[in-house]
Amino acid sequence: MEFLQLDSPTNGIARVRLNRPDKRNALSPKVLTELFVAFEQLCADDRVRVIVLEGSGSAFCAGADLDYLRSMSAYSSLENLDDSQLLERTFRTIYTCPKATIAKVHGPAIAGGCGLATVCDFVVASRQKAMFGYTEVRIGFIPAVVGAYLLRKVGDAVARRLLLSAELIGAEEAWRLGLVTHIAEHDQLESAVGELAAKLCENSASSIRLTKQLLTDMHGMSLDAALQYATALNVIARGTDDCRQRIAEFLDQPKGSR
Repeated sequence: MEFLQLDSPTNGIARVRLNRPDKRNALSPKVLTELFVAFEQLCADDRVRVIVLEGSGSAFCAGADLDYLRSMSAYSSLENLDDSQLLERTFRTIYTCPKATIAKVHGPAIAGGCGLATVCDFVVASRQKAMFGYTEVRIGFIPAVVGAYLLRKVGDAVARRLLLSAELIGAEEAWRLGLVTHIAEHDQLESAVGELAAKLCENSASSIRLTKQLLTDMHGMSLDAALQYATALNVIARGTDDCRQRIAEFLDQPKGSR
């Protein structure tokens, strides 16, 4: 791939690295296409249990590429539709990935870059250098696609604040608002991500997949519909080989070690 670096899975952990340091890992149709393809591949790879999304250079991802923005101003309506659908498809693929996903945010994550962090399950941020902001309204855009995911993550009031103000916030404020799940000192960021990824790898892969499906699908359901759906999914989970094996291993443990 031209703008991404994919490391071979190690101990169940795969790395996807945005690799345009000279452009602050800015997004373009090519970058989004490569992200889509990479996550499609990793989602289907049984060796992978956790995917870490990170960036090279000083930024996690600074949003849209400037050349991309210039060319976009001349797009037709159909070209804009195709472009928007590419963004939607890429973000949806990351969000619905059956593996646990971690955004390692070591520097600025702005606009579409902040969207990339938003669609990951976990966001581990550098206390000193991470920065978050949905700045689309400053240049006449709207944070349309990412808005759907941000609402689910932080709720209406916080989403309105972040999307309408276009303010930039640091890691601690992002954690307070629910956008970031973990904060680490900058020089300990890699070890914090590795520790989290290793803990996630200890959990059942099938349970992770079904739990993510549960959390995604329950939004918008009535209580009765959600409970019926949860009951059906619970039956599926109990029937997996992983569930049977892990229960058997748990029951075989001495009482004092359970």
